[in-house]
Amino acid sequence: MLEQLDQLGLHYGELEKGELEITEDVDYDQIEKLKTSLVNSGLELVDDRKTNIVQKIKNVITETIQNTDVQLKTNFSVYLSEKLNYEYTYLSTLFSEMTGVTIEQYLINQRIERVKELLIYDEMNLTQISYLLNYSSVAHLSNQFKKVTGLTPSFFKYMKHRKMIIRDIG
Repeated sequence: MLEQLDQLGLHYGELEKGELEITEDVDYDQIEKLKTSLVNSGLELVDDRKTNIVQKIKNVITETIQNTDVQLKTNFSVYLSEKLNYEYTYLSTLFSEMTGVTIEQYLINQRIERVKELLIYDEMNLTQISYLLNYSSVAHLSNQFKKVTGLTPSFFKYMKHRKMIIRDIG
């Protein structure tokens, strides 16, 4: 990617791991050449500031859910706002407009996906999972899981075991 930018004579700065920002005005031809070059390399150009912010919101959510060492000392909305240096109302409105779901719903869906992963690994019980993912109680986790998936966590785990047995037999 750096080679493509250098070939086009574009100046850039690194934002985060895997992200670069072009630090100058570019003309339409340069953008089109860069897009083509990046696509051929399996990369993409995020040229819309709003799309970039939405992606950063998703990244913070994923990082927060996957990195269980991080115990939030504040509401997620405050954490997100501080992390991205934007007012939460702006982030929330933008995210909803761009994705069609609220940040809260996206966060819940991602947490439930993580619960599913942990249930499939079968190394933790529901109490441990609820603690790990900062649920207030096992009941809260179970209710949210059922609301999102239509299944109880126990039935989900049962179905996972049943599918494995059927695969082993078949």
